[in-house]
Amino acid sequence: MSSVVEPTTTAARPSGLEDRSFFGHPRGLSTLFFTEMWERFSFYGMRAFLILYMVHALGFDDRHAGSVYGTYTASVWAAAIFGGIIADRWLGQYKSVLIGGIIIALGHFTLAFHALPAFYAGLGLIVLGTGLLKPNVSGIVGSLYETNDARRDAGFSIFYMGINLGAALGPLIAGYLAQRVDWHVGFACAGVGMTAGLIQYVLGRRRLQPAVERLERQRREARAAAERERASATTKPTEPTFWGFTTVEWKRLGAMVVFFVFAAVFWGAYEQAGSTLNLFGDRFTRTSILAFSFPSSWFPSVQAIFVIVLSPAFAWLWIRLGKLEPSTPTKFAFGLLFTGLSFVLLLIPAFHIQDSPGIRVSPFWLIGCYFIQELGELCISPVGLSVFTKLSPVKIVGSMLGLWFLADAVGNKVAGYAAGFISSAPLPQLFGVVAGVCIGASLIAFLLIKPVRGLMGGVH
Repeated sequence: MSSVVEPTTTAARPSGLEDRSFFGHPRGLSTLFFTEMWERFSFYGMRAFLILYMVHALGFDDRHAGSVYGTYTASVWAAAIFGGIIADRWLGQYKSVLIGGIIIALGHFTLAFHALPAFYAGLGLIVLGTGLLKPNVSGIVGSLYETNDARRDAGFSIFYMGINLGAALGPLIAGYLAQRVDWHVGFACAGVGMTAGLIQYVLGRRRLQPAVERLERQRREARAAAERERASATTKPTEPTFWGFTTVEWKRLGAMVVFFVFAAVFWGAYEQAGSTLNLFGDRFTRTSILAFSFPSSWFPSVQAIFVIVLSPAFAWLWIRLGKLEPSTPTKFAFGLLFTGLSFVLLLIPAFHIQDSPGIRVSPFWLIGCYFIQELGELCISPVGLSVFTKLSPVKIVGSMLGLWFLADAVGNKVAGYAAGFISSAPLPQLFGVVAGVCIGASLIAFLLIKPVRGLMGGVH
């Protein structure tokens, strides 16, 4: 059995709509909120200075450092596909999150050692652990609520804020320790953060019992439904199918492929915050505002801070627009456009740096770039996962969610590849190419709005 939580009596704990102990939500949400907050603290805290550590401490050239960075971050997202399968078939969600968190912590503490083999081993452990934890902690969040519970979307919004709180704090604390004290102290700090998340997770295990039981019940029901489907496979289908999918399902799969391509382009630009733009902040940007000096690894935290600030505004905007709310294809097109414009903004300081070698530009150029990027991220990231769950045929929804994570993996590899050119290509050319690709993709996306909506078959 996948559950490791001791059973309690129904009278001992509220469940479903009765549990409103955490700001009107199930108490288990507080456990998962802080578990994921600390996990993201460790992940983004280390990510903020990873490429800087490789070029400054390990002596990697930009191309090698970018390649390692891209392979690592891409592998983290790709591993989530296998983590979901392992949880569904063997470990269950609770054990997967627990074991994944332990492996992540071990990975960060391994990075605290100076030997180069420890560096690669630590990254490998974080990839394996995050693959187990990341997809399954979200699954437990959903199972805190009954199917008809109207609090579900709000619960995920609270959970999403925990993610970004950790992503904002990680670079500020771990990044500071890495650059101002010692690189390996920064890695250890990330490990301490993940350990804090594990302690929170284990101490709150009883609060998660209703969700774990619900997941077990859903898994049994899914297996029973699959058996019934196999038993009735010899009967004549009610409508024509090809490879087990109806015409409508094939059209929706086609729409998902389009969204996948656009998402991969978006992530390829957006994820340069940890690679190309991280090096840009370290080498070409002033790390002081007024008289206050800060490490360059603080810049990546700006993205998460803007998410926290802007998310409520976007939620209000979509509700305010009502029937005028843009469709998913339209949001994707705007997301790509905003991301392209963020690199257009960086062309101004890039030309200035090219004309005056050795100068450092204002940090507000990079901060402004991240602000525009977050307008794009909030048009794509929250709606992308949602539309994939709506469009996917029920029997392959897990695989299709894996496809969504794969788009992020492709984007991260591209982001690492782009970082290799920051010292060999003129900055205006580098940023101009990224801007051109994103804006070009956005124009194509705008042209495809109507055809893609047709492929979606009425899904909104």
